[in-house]
Amino acid sequence: MNLFSLMARHGYAWIFGLLLAEAIGLPFPAAIALVAAGAAVAAHTLWGPYVLAASIAALLLGDTMQFWLGRYMGWLLLGFLCRVSINPETCILRSAESFYKRGKITLVIAKFIPGVNTMAAPLAGSMKMRFWQFLRLDMAGALLYAVTYLALGYLSRDFLAAILRGFHAAGRAMEGVVIAALVVYAVYRLVQYRKNKMYRVVPRVQVEELARRLASDDASRVQIVDVRSHGYYDSGAARIKGSIRIEPNNLEEEIKNLAKDKDIYLYCT
Repeated sequence: MNLFSLMARHGYAWIFGLLLAEAIGLPFPAAIALVAAGAAVAAHTLWGPYVLAASIAALLLGDTMQFWLGRYMGWLLLGFLCRVSINPETCILRSAESFYKRGKITLVIAKFIPGVNTMAAPLAGSMKMRFWQFLRLDMAGALLYAVTYLALGYLSRDFLAAILRGFHAAGRAMEGVVIAALVVYAVYRLVQYRKNKMYRVVPRVQVEELARRLASDDASRVQIVDVRSHGYYDSGAARIKGSIRIEPNNLEEEIKNLAKDKDIYLYCT
């Protein structure tokens, strides 16, 4: 069964399922599915408005679920999503930095940025963004994302068809190439997981232990740093006495404010 016949039989459900899976954080190739759907529309196998409606509905449903989970679960959900990512060291920071630099408009472009596409909706929820504001921006982002890749597939239909014919002609040789590529990718993911494993455990200290040190003669060698992100911090927020404030999304500059001769303790949300 070739791609177009598969699309003809299960196209709308296939598109909805793959885009919903990506929106809730599963590593599914939603962009490739949209390109294939665009090619199917060009071949008159699927009807464009239905494809677009299924795409938008799936993305909004998944993002809305993530938004409310982020609102009520906060960093517990964000931490879980990062634990299943390739590089948990930069998982949340990359998304938070995008919000810091671009503001709420991040939601419009998030789906085009690997990593940020999964984190944007729950991060917006955890930052207490108003739901209707989130929904408007997310709908604009979903529409832009779906139209872009559907149009790409629509315009490249003949090219995709030629590739598929090449796959069929190559037969078992092409199957071997695909299997080899999957093995290489699996090995790459394993290597990246082991390389970044150290970042999955964050060293912690009990409050009582730090309080005892602050009350001792060694207090002068301690610096406490408030690293709450801009979405969780305002100028009137209470801080630990004697702490300094830095913006974690602007570390390149802020890190210059940290003492070189002290033990630094960080606290966040």
